[in-house]
Amino acid sequence: MTIPFRIDRILSDRPFAEVGEPTLAVDDERRRLLAVAGTHTAVAGIQEFGSTVPVGVYGTDDLACRALLRARYPVHAMAFHPALPLLAVGTGSYDGGYFFEGELLLLDLETGVPTSLIEHDLGRQVLGLEWLNEEDLRVLMAPPDDWQDKDAWGEGHVAVVRRPDWRAVSPRSITAYDLAGPRVTVPRPDGREDARRTVSSLSADWDPRCNVRAVEELSDGRILATLDGIQLESWLPSGQRQWAVPDDEGGRDLVIAADEQSAWVALVRPEWGKHPQAVVRLSLADGAQLDHLTPSAPVSLVRGADGIPALAPAGSAGERSRLRIRRGSRIYSRETVRAEGERNPGPKETWLVAADLEAMPVAERPREPTKAEVIRLFPYSWMPGETHFAGPGVETADGGLVHAGTVYHGHGLQPDGSFVVRRKPTNGQPAWVFRTNRKATGLDCDADTVYVTYDDGEIVGLNLHDGTVRWRRHLTVAAVPAVPTALTLAQPGRLLIGTSDGRLLDCSIT
Repeated sequence: MTIPFRIDRILSDRPFAEVGEPTLAVDDERRRLLAVAGTHTAVAGIQEFGSTVPVGVYGTDDLACRALLRARYPVHAMAFHPALPLLAVGTGSYDGGYFFEGELLLLDLETGVPTSLIEHDLGRQVLGLEWLNEEDLRVLMAPPDDWQDKDAWGEGHVAVVRRPDWRAVSPRSITAYDLAGPRVTVPRPDGREDARRTVSSLSADWDPRCNVRAVEELSDGRILATLDGIQLESWLPSGQRQWAVPDDEGGRDLVIAADEQSAWVALVRPEWGKHPQAVVRLSLADGAQLDHLTPSAPVSLVRGADGIPALAPAGSAGERSRLRIRRGSRIYSRETVRAEGERNPGPKETWLVAADLEAMPVAERPREPTKAEVIRLFPYSWMPGETHFAGPGVETADGGLVHAGTVYHGHGLQPDGSFVVRRKPTNGQPAWVFRTNRKATGLDCDADTVYVTYDDGEIVGLNLHDGTVRWRRHLTVAAVPAVPTALTLAQPGRLLIGTSDGRLLDCSIT
């Protein structure tokens, strides 16, 4: 199948982009390689784009990324094999209760394929790695847990794992017996400063950008984006950044005013954080703040079908209840209420609710709808017994909705537990449902195609009318996998995509 998708231009490209903020760097002088572990964790502690930790392997001559893995836990140790094209990576963290979980990963630098080696489901928190020779790997680990072990945070175990050919090692083949070893003092060094010095010595242009949350284009060709640590930034058609407004947490939703002289931005403000929820209006000439709103509760900032911004209640369950519908004739939100008709409080029900834009004077917007303006439309879940969480969406020309979401399960996201659905405007029944295994990060559509991005890097084009797959591919930048975190259809045939590593991609669809 010919995939009609092409990246035409990359903004904010730079060395070491894939790893964000460097936390550990280890070099291989013989092969002129540098392994850098980083973090894409949002500064506000929000991880709606996943909590994977990137490890990039770079050539020190050209700083090109040779291989990339994404680990489940923070990285504490790395070591290049003395002869084979392999990188051992030790990861782990405390689970907050008893256990020190983690993985020993082996990254093949030629194929780019990582292998998780520890047999046990919880693994071990790996704190140190050293190749003693081509067959022996010395592994320093935290204890399995800290139950009645007051020294667990300063001590651990050391083991030497021997394999005659490390390139032939099978997944999950290192057993508890292999990792058994004497108790020793195990330091927990912080490699961040050394890592920053190392990458800075190779390039002054690296920048720990991450998690683009919204991207839009102006009629003059400038591109606007919100991301972690930046309320809003403007990029010129030449590819140079015009200005940026820094922020402790960063910007999220973005709506451009009709005259394109200003833009409204909803800021990332966790309920437990030091700053209240905030929505600001910024000048598009220089980023200066022109207005400031403090909503009474968490909100999503949306652009209505009339082009005017509006505030949609976002609920109190964080990202799971944050429904954001583009270009709606109504302001949609997800609301959980007690069932009616019960003498005693009945079970909770979740509804799709909305407020008509016509009931909200333009001069008062953006503002939150009042309770009197909100009406219930239909149950949020079309499947009895299922709880559906929210995601991005868009209103179609016939007043129906296309939106993404996930199905609640006590053990996390299950196979086919993520969906995109087109729903009828009268009763909410699905015209079609597309299911997959990953969480959607962005969604937009034109008259024929729905474009969806996912947190594993996939982009899918769906037929708007029947939900069938027109095309699908995984996003790569310079042959390296990337994770899309924001998506906008700028004009017919052009998509703007923001990534978890802070890049802005100008793409064409043929």
